Amino acid sequence: MDILTVAQAQQHCTALGMATLDAQLLLLHALGRAPHERAWLLAHDTDALPAGVFESLAKAAQRRCDGEPLAYITGHKAFYGLDLLVDARVLVPRPDTETLVDWALEVVPCRAATESPPQRPTQTTEEGAPRVLDLGTGSGAIALALKSQRPDWQLEAVDASADALAVARSNAQRLGLEVEFRRGVWLEDTAGVFDAIVSNPPYIREDDDHLPALRFEPRQALTAGADGLDDIRTIITAARSHLRDGGWLLLEHGYDQAPAVRSLLADAGYSQVQSRKDLAGIERCSGGAWADS
Repeated sequence: MDILTVAQAQQHCTALGMATLDAQLLLLHALGRAPHERAWLLAHDTDALPAGVFESLAKAAQRRCDGEPLAYITGHKAFYGLDLLVDARVLVPRPDTETLVDWALEVVPCRAATESPPQRPTQTTEEGAPRVLDLGTGSGAIALALKSQRPDWQLEAVDASADALAVARSNAQRLGLEVEFRRGVWLEDTAGVFDAIVSNPPYIREDDDHLPALRFEPRQALTAGADGLDDIRTIITAARSHLRDGGWLLLEHGYDQAPAVRSLLADAGYSQVQSRKDLAGIERCSGGAWADS
């Protein structure tokens, strides 16, 4: 094969029908360069590709054209300023989920250690530190993003998948962020109460037309019954006994599920029930506060 330049390698990817950005990111990955170095490709477009790079790029390009997420091919995904390791054991973190992180940072109070403790024990290891629980943590994206912004918070994260927890723990160790990860099904075997419970649970209907496009991602992390709300119902009910007075439950859900989730929260007795919009202006997250009777 003739020696190809950087520009010709990129053209090969786009000729397959790949988006320019994806082609650039795959080429940077094959060259061992960081995703933010797209300007380097322009400055070195006439450089000859090192030996073996095109073969590696061609295989990656075919995987992408077959529909595999870019993050699984490169093994990396940026989320809330963090570089997360991801693979087919976990969902690919989406930018829209950053809405959930922003909301949690907004509603969880910064309590002083001298504040009187709530009626129910929080079981925190540092008195006065807010305690936050991430349900269905997957790659650890939400919990790690929160810990990166609030190092004093006590972050716990639960997932039913041992494979997912392995990815999450690897990310925590690599990023130097302390989060307590444990295996479990939603709030089963959870002790104490929290200032906030956050979750991006499965919420896709079993017969949803979008599922074929998500075939590379773990099915158990995607679907939740006929209407996609089975897990959300479980969490809404169980979270009531695990929230301190005034604590918030924040849930990500589907693009058309906000009214239904708000209704479930209100019927379960939560107050201040509301939704937040994602980057596309779609109501992507809903939540409410719990008050002890």
